[in-house]
This record gives sequence, C-alpha cells and structure tokens, in this order.
Amino acid sequence: MAGIAAKEERMGKVIAFTSVTLDGVMQSPARPDEDTRGGFEHGGWATPYPDPVMASASAESGSSAGALLFGRRTYEDFYAVWPKRTDDNPFTPVLNNTQKYVASTTLKDPLPWMNSTLLKGEMPQAVARLKADMKKDLVVLGSGTLLQSLMRYQLVDEYILLIHPLVLGSGRRLFPDGGAAATLRLVDSKATTTGVLIATYRPETASSEGKTK
Repeated sequence: MAGIAAKEERMGKVIAFTSVTLDGVMQSPARPDEDTRGGFEHGGWATPYPDPVMASASAESGSSAGALLFGRRTYEDFYAVWPKRTDDNPFTPVLNNTQKYVASTTLKDPLPWMNSTLLKGEMPQAVARLKADMKKDLVVLGSGTLLQSLMRYQLVDEYILLIHPLVLGSGRRLFPDGGAAATLRLVDSKATTTGVLIATYRPETASSEGKTK
C-alpha cells in the first residue's frame, strides 16, 4: 500500500498556463499576426504587461514542468519563433530543451523542433497515459482548441490564468459558449505591478472539498 500511495503522490498534473482578457479572450496575445482567424484585429494585446512578478510565475511553472503539451497551431507558432532566437531570453533554452508533446491529426513524424513527440492514438487516452507516467507536470501553453477538448474529458488538473485588465469584445475565448461546465476552486492569486491577476484554480471535486492549498 505504501508503494501505491508513493506512486500516486508522484503523478504529475495537467496544468493550463495561459493569458486571457477579462472577457475570456485568449486569441493572439503575443503578436498582431499571431492568430487573425475571424478577422481578429487585437493581436499583441498582452505585450505591454510583463513584469518581474509575471516572469517569476512563468519560471515557477516552467520549473515544475516535466513536459509541455501543444495543439498543432500553437506548436507551429512557437516553432516559428523560439528556436531561431539568439538573444539571452531565459525561456529560449527551456522551450528548446523541454520535452514537447503535440496533439495533432494532421502533423506527421518526425516533428521539426528538437525534443518533440507526436501523440499517438486518441487524444484523451494518450494524455491520460502521459499524466499517469509522469512524475512532474504536463503544462499546456495556449492551445485553446486542445484545452477545450481536455476540459470535456476532465483532464485539466489546474488552471493558471494570467487575467489581463482588458475587455476586447471579440476573439476566441478559453471558455466558449457550449463548452464544458466546471466548478473551480481558487487556490492562489497574486497581482502584478501592471494590473494582471495571476489566479490559480483547480476543478472542485468531492475529494477536494474543504481543502486549501
């Protein structure tokens, strides 16, 4: 029994780490041309807001990650930018060297970015197997369509949301109409100097009721 309990304690979590606006938009936070689907014209909305508090939260999430999980669009966007960077950005070696898993029905092996693996089989079963085998966390960056699929199968264990003080009025949202319902429990929050609220939520379950972080 002790061995089983120890194995369960070491199981990693699936963590969604993403930037959103007050009205829930997660589309194209980094660049104007990042994602213009639907005629979206507000790309790059998150760029004025980074500060040391946000950098620390990002570094902490990266240090807990045993691997990163991407959908096809986000993986290709990251690959187009990060491997080519020659500056001293501390996240460049992290992104290059961390194991990356990609959920896609259109990409083929071999994937172009170092340390990248295409998930085989049905996505929910493949992610559940990864989660069971990992001792550290599986962090999902962006990847809205993938995240919404993971939510439907109750595979997201934690949401770290960087909630920006913006209302855009349009754009693809993390929690869209018709998406999976969930009751979330706030376990941590901190504000940055630029007004971003970094809120950590976990899905509420019968076993977690009454517990705090």
